[in-house]
Amino acid sequence: MDTNSQQAISAWPELGKEPFQFCCHSGVSCFLSCCRQVELRLFPYDVLRLKERLGLPSAEFLQEYTRLEQGPHPFFPAVMLNMRADGEHLCPFLMKSGCSVYQDRPSACRTYPLERAIEKTAAGSLQSHWFLTQHSYCKGHFEGHSCTVKQWEREQRLTEFNLFNDLWAEVDALFATNPWQGEGQAGPLQQLAFMVCYNIDAFRDYVQQHNLLATFHLDRDRRRRIETDDSELLKFGFDWLLHVLANRRTLISR
Repeated sequence: MDTNSQQAISAWPELGKEPFQFCCHSGVSCFLSCCRQVELRLFPYDVLRLKERLGLPSAEFLQEYTRLEQGPHPFFPAVMLNMRADGEHLCPFLMKSGCSVYQDRPSACRTYPLERAIEKTAAGSLQSHWFLTQHSYCKGHFEGHSCTVKQWEREQRLTEFNLFNDLWAEVDALFATNPWQGEGQAGPLQQLAFMVCYNIDAFRDYVQQHNLLATFHLDRDRRRRIETDDSELLKFGFDWLLHVLANRRTLISR
């Protein structure tokens, strides 16, 4: 289950196919209120999109804009976005005109006012659950615009983010089992896993240095995509971690 949605499950109503009412725009009195004093967790694909938007190496983005905190389980840290160190604690990407990284904004911002949780069914597939948040400061609920979850997913371009977050949820669920027992906090395997998930530039160097792609049966098209596209490399990294840490057949060794 998406650990970012535990509060939603207990506190907010689950949505079905019925429409909900919400619209956010510059004319709403609370505009940008949700962009301050926020505890915003970043998922691996969030970091990838933001660092590419800003034109920064992964390591530089992580150092400048994020911090590590205790995650939902004790065996892997959460990457949190740093708010500005001022009295308002504004998002670092917030400008007077609005969000400066809007097209590449993180999953949580993109999904709001919804929260999404996923669970694995008995058949092994993933099922989404959607919840409507009800923050007292938010006036967007009174704007008279109706939308279904499917329409919201399409309007906010959530499909690709949800795909990567589902893949991440599988990896994070493995981390919650403490697959590196005995090595201690921030041991070599944990650092390797963190690099794969959050420092895509370092992982690309690692893949090249160890000729990692050559050790698995990959069709020519997938190998080409991995070599040229960071998002495809991230998918490969998730598969590799499941293969190495859990001995799952996500990859086939030569």
